[in-house]
Amino acid sequence: MRLALRELRRTPGRFLVATITISLIAVLLMFLGALLDGLIQLSTGSIQAQRGQVIVMSSDSRGVLNASSVTADERQAVTAAVEETADGTDPVVGGYGEVTVGARLAGGDERELTSVRVRGYEIAPTGLPATPPAAGEVWADPDLVSDYAVGDVLQLGPGRVEVLIVGFLDRSETPSLGGVWGSLDTWRDVLAGSRPGSTVPGDFIQGLVVDLGPAAEDALPAATTSIEDAGLAAFSLDEASQAIPGVSAQRTTFNQIIAVTTVIGLVVIALFFALLTAERVGLYGVLKAVGARSGALFAGVATQAIAICLIASLVGLAMIAGAAFAIPPGSLPFVVTPARIAISVGLLLTAAIIGSVFSLRTVLRIDPAQAIGGS
Repeated sequence: MRLALRELRRTPGRFLVATITISLIAVLLMFLGALLDGLIQLSTGSIQAQRGQVIVMSSDSRGVLNASSVTADERQAVTAAVEETADGTDPVVGGYGEVTVGARLAGGDERELTSVRVRGYEIAPTGLPATPPAAGEVWADPDLVSDYAVGDVLQLGPGRVEVLIVGFLDRSETPSLGGVWGSLDTWRDVLAGSRPGSTVPGDFIQGLVVDLGPAAEDALPAATTSIEDAGLAAFSLDEASQAIPGVSAQRTTFNQIIAVTTVIGLVVIALFFALLTAERVGLYGVLKAVGARSGALFAGVATQAIAICLIASLVGLAMIAGAAFAIPPGSLPFVVTPARIAISVGLLLTAAIIGSVFSLRTVLRIDPAQAIGGS
């Protein structure tokens, strides 16, 4: 193993092509992962930002918020149900709604239209003030800072309902992206303006957020059962996120691309070290003749493969960090997380170990006498 590391230090040019190739694969893996996380966060961030533990929707909604409608009587039933199951806690139930509309700056170019999610809340999600803003005022997600500024007036939906941006959320405090947050009254006005000729009742909500308080873990099973007994559907934040249309398909598609990229990295490592091992047959013959075991020789090959992948990972991390800094907020759903970097590095190291295994057969079959004589 020490001999393998010494070779890396003394003849780095021999490994340059493999290092560059694996570095490009590392960059691609990390970029795909960051793009996947950005897309998922764009779709599910508003749900993950909720302070509650349960999202309640109508029983026929299948977990899709836009297909849900909760009446005032059903809200009262949910409130009564969770209060009955609360054991020394003070649960809070708040309305929630969301609609996607086109947004344009008041007085701006009519052709510049941006897709924005308008959300109304009663229980403040993470990063938002406890009291919802006044009617006609909204807080904007951090990725919209590249398009708008505090004090801008947006015209939302076909009805061109005007709202004033009073502030932007901090990226470090919320996972939410791509939308604005206001009171339920503001959300209802935008929803009504998006449905010409229709009216939206003053108590209309799409779903309920239930915050069970400090003892949420213990109270959650009983609360979920009581909500379902009331004829409604209860979803955890993760379940509600997965039910959003397109989320599962995005995750599956990107994971398949990442898997194929990992396999390509494995093949590159396997081919490189297979050729390198063939060139070293004479050297390995000498080492075997002086007592080196095949396992030790293979460990040297695996060590070099792992070292190359670690170097490639550092290069990839530097390039992805540079990309995250250079990409303007909101221009691309691109989120770099430590967990995704760890997964990418883990995939590369797995490819390194498996790829180097293909050289094991050659190492095991080396006969010292023939190898030395042949050289």
